[in-house]
Amino acid sequence: MKKTTKKTTLRLSPALQKANAAYSKAYPGESDARQPVHTVYGGAQLFKHDTAPKLGARALQALDENAPTPIALAEAFGLRVPDGREPAEYAATLHARVRSKLEREAVEDFRIDFEDGYGQRSDADEDGHAQSAAREVAKGLKQGTLPPFIGLRIKSLSSELAGRSLRTLDLFVTTLVGEAKGVPPGFVVTLPKITNREQVVAIEQRLTTLERRLRLKPGVLKLELMVETPQSIFDTEGRAALPALVAAAKGRCTGAHFGTYDYTASLSITAAQQAMSHPACDFAKHMMQATLAGTGVMLSDGATAVMPVGDRAAVQRAWRRHFDDVRASLRQGFYQGWDLHPAQLPSRYTAVFSFFLEGLAPASARLRNFIDKAAQATLVGDVFDDAATGQGLLNYFLRGVGCGAITPEEASATGLTLDEIRTRSFVAILKGRRGRA
Repeated sequence: MKKTTKKTTLRLSPALQKANAAYSKAYPGESDARQPVHTVYGGAQLFKHDTAPKLGARALQALDENAPTPIALAEAFGLRVPDGREPAEYAATLHARVRSKLEREAVEDFRIDFEDGYGQRSDADEDGHAQSAAREVAKGLKQGTLPPFIGLRIKSLSSELAGRSLRTLDLFVTTLVGEAKGVPPGFVVTLPKITNREQVVAIEQRLTTLERRLRLKPGVLKLELMVETPQSIFDTEGRAALPALVAAAKGRCTGAHFGTYDYTASLSITAAQQAMSHPACDFAKHMMQATLAGTGVMLSDGATAVMPVGDRAAVQRAWRRHFDDVRASLRQGFYQGWDLHPAQLPSRYTAVFSFFLEGLAPASARLRNFIDKAAQATLVGDVFDDAATGQGLLNYFLRGVGCGAITPEEASATGLTLDEIRTRSFVAILKGRRGRA
């Protein structure tokens, strides 16, 4: 006679159920949206519908003048060759992919700047530039010359600048919607120099008003928060400030961007010491990660202020500085940063692409082995993997393929199809494979 075991169900307390539901709402996990590898900032007075392709042409020129061959690229950046790769072949692959990216999609994200990159101008000038920049965005949308992501950075909502800032926002969005009958995909408004929660409340309310008045879909106007003051890290009572700032955005906040130079200046760090590698920046960025991990808010590092201009030696020195900064950001888990000059785009993509290519072979082997074992813990070499690591490996390929560093054919070495990788869920992939078994 077959023995049966009675199944028991444990009931969770209402308090625990409520706490678990609140946790799931506050920490939905990593965003499914593509994250650009950079944001290029440019003054609003200079923006045109074809700014992105023009920046790409200048970036290509910088590459061809200062690293025209694979060997020159390898020497300029002191590239490390991954195990199992021939130096010449690896340099040729990297050079070709960087050049292809600059030809195809040099600018992934662009921010039309009415703040530091704009300067002090009359109200009449800023009114005119807000409207003309919006018309150029509409023209670029129609002609297909915009980057995948675009937006504007307004001035802060300090007592002195709030009125001007909100007027610029109103004029820009109203003109853009009037010309384009909507906003581009990936459109975002960046709020700088935040010192208190009420500034985020105010911008969220204004965006809601604009959506209603212009008959836009609720929530379509997204918001980016800049972390460039100590008050964005801790509030006046010593509590972590960012969770409250994100909550005040009421679901609009897609990103938090670190402002290296304003943040270090606010700590009385002298100009000569203001750099992305300063320990004060590490602390702020670790706070960003710790308080926003799992919320779906994407993080971005700041900019390298040394511009690649001058003769080849000067350009390559600046490139190496930028390369080192970008690689440091990537190691810390910041997959996006700012670029301020078209000649920084070759060093941006060299840093990003080499980061992914150097880890391609071991990551492929680990993910392939993990998939084959159907999520059971395994030991590959000297690295122990668990389910969370499986998702991390999948995210590695999502980012690498998304920016062009890794080809779909290289990703298939994991044993996954491109469609499976694009599900963005390691658990969903395993469920799908078990269902077919």
